[in-house]
Amino acid sequence: MKKLTKVVIVGFPNVGKSTLFNRLLKEKKSLVHSLPGMTRDQVSASCTLDGKTFILVDTGGFFDFQDDPISSLVRQKAWEASQHADILIFMCDGKRALTPGEEELCLSLKKMNKPLFIVVNKIDSLQEEVKIGDFFRLGDVITISAEHKRNLELFKQRLWETIPSSPQKEIEEIPLRLAIIGRINVGKSSIINRLCGQEKLIVSEIPGTTRDSIDTLIQREKKQYCLVDTAGIRKMGRTRDKREKASIIKAKKDIGLADIVCLVLDAQEFPTRQDTAVAHLAHESGKPLLIVINKWDLIEKHSGSVEEFKERVYEKLHFVSYAPMLFISALSGKRVVKILDLAEDVYANACKKISTSQLNDFLAWINVHNPPVSTKKKKIKIKYMTQKGILPPTFVLFTHSRNSFAPSYEKYFIHCLRERFGFRGTPLRLFLRKN
Repeated sequence: MKKLTKVVIVGFPNVGKSTLFNRLLKEKKSLVHSLPGMTRDQVSASCTLDGKTFILVDTGGFFDFQDDPISSLVRQKAWEASQHADILIFMCDGKRALTPGEEELCLSLKKMNKPLFIVVNKIDSLQEEVKIGDFFRLGDVITISAEHKRNLELFKQRLWETIPSSPQKEIEEIPLRLAIIGRINVGKSSIINRLCGQEKLIVSEIPGTTRDSIDTLIQREKKQYCLVDTAGIRKMGRTRDKREKASIIKAKKDIGLADIVCLVLDAQEFPTRQDTAVAHLAHESGKPLLIVINKWDLIEKHSGSVEEFKERVYEKLHFVSYAPMLFISALSGKRVVKILDLAEDVYANACKKISTSQLNDFLAWINVHNPPVSTKKKKIKIKYMTQKGILPPTFVLFTHSRNSFAPSYEKYFIHCLRERFGFRGTPLRLFLRKN
């Protein structure tokens, strides 16, 4: 099958690359901020213009910041994206003068002998257009305002004419979307790099390296997965950088958009208070969940150490004790691929549908062994129960009164329900309704 055309947007920081990316995509996928350096890794997505489908890539800025120790890595990743592009969009900021560095970069891009669009952004009127004479030294220039959509349709038309017709594609199943979440510096990007077999994402010991959420498509045994690398989540009060605050908000949103959530903990220091906070976000989302203990290779092993670690985690994170746990090393790659197997298992469990007859058999069993008790310590008579939905599995129990289960009994009831029907890795929801 013919590969889709790859269109890559490049340029110096804060020229509007992410804004144009979102405009072409018609959704706010790439984070936009007035401060430079918001985008670091490559953000890519499938984009369609009038029937032509292509891969659109947003990149970090081609510039080194003295206050950003990983800016050279950002520039390197942007250059790698340019080399793998079929079509290049070079963006400049029309609100300021053309810099020698931009001229040099444009010349380097031209030497690649690929279709190249030179776009001068932030031109909101004809009056501003006459002031950008320096930019015409670069060649054929298109002036736009990505923010206000000025000349955007004209640019889209020219881009459409350059993109070859989309290959006929068979209907493919939608890939499972796996969000990799956790606090800062636990190794989320390293895990994704291991799973995709290349250094796709920037990895650094500096906390907060990942800012935007990055989608990475991989295929294993004819099954597709979309791995979502999210920014490290920590308390807003501890973040001074506004860009990091925007990243945290986006990471929390991505939890709700995922099919499966993978919570990553650091084997050397866990579970911390922030690990607990992130685990609460995962639990409240209702998504199937697995827990990954990274950096296991750095822990001194002894007989029973795995069980001790499990007990320690589940004691602190008791509310997600239903989530299976996996011990890995992103550095060596040991057991990393098992994340995908475990993700498949918990997703299948979250999609299970149990017949009403099976649920009522379970209800009859529990009424004999440990009858339901209300918050007022009175017995509750449940007439019958049925499954209302999946992801998460949700059950409605019909009773004669409006009383709810005692918290301890509800926990016991859910545990028994999970054990009987194999709901490992997924939260369960119960609703009592007076009939």
